Amino acid sequence: MLQWFNAREAKAFGTALANDFIGEMGPARGLSEHKFAKKAERALAKIGRDAEEFRAANKLNVYKRAQLCNGFKWAMRDAGYDAQYIDKLTDWLVLKL
Repeated sequence: MLQWFNAREAKAFGTALANDFIGEMGPARGLSEHKFAKKAERALAKIGRDAEEFRAANKLNVYKRAQLCNGFKWAMRDAGYDAQYIDKLTDWLVLKL
């Protein structure tokens, strides 16, 4: 029963996904909208594959999914991304899980 609430690994993975995205995107300053979109598409494809692999290897209940997405969201906020953009990315991640 207590394992149901143990979301430490899921939360750490969510933070790692955000860090991967941030690392792939780098500073977005000075990029045209087209180049930013291409870069974001590649980064999202990578973290999408990673999320699907994690989901296949780990049993994620509702609580663990929420903690994973929360870790992702806070890491993105700490990096200074726009709140609306973070919400869209988090919604996309929820659908991948």
